[in-house]
Amino acid sequence: MKYVYPAVFRPEQKGFSIFFPDIRMGGTHGDDIADGLEMAHDFLVGAMAMLEDEGQEIPTSTEIASLNLKDGEFASFVSVDTAEYRRKLETKAVKKTLTLPSWLNAKAEAANINFSHTLQRALKEDLKIAN
Repeated sequence: MKYVYPAVFRPEQKGFSIFFPDIRMGGTHGDDIADGLEMAHDFLVGAMAMLEDEGQEIPTSTEIASLNLKDGEFASFVSVDTAEYRRKLETKAVKKTLTLPSWLNAKAEAANINFSHTLQRALKEDLKIAN
């Protein structure tokens, strides 16, 4: 599921405290705005996945204009996709069958190449996925 909620950023001596008025599960902290947005995303996607897993009611998202912000605070919408989050966390191995020329297979086996590791590395490189 996709969700969008306003996050309130409250300036602190170092960075920002960040909370979601609609999600009563605490909050997070960011060293700067960029870090804060990343931390807010991590917090919200985890909170929403937990609400889904526990079968709890999903709160309605408040409009930013209706928030009562204090001096120095600002709000930004944060968007998350719990289905994408779950896919990234899924570590279950999937067996794939592939075909190689026999000469390449023989050379790779002779060099003790780990086919699974090599394929994963190549796929991540082609898909521009870090780690």
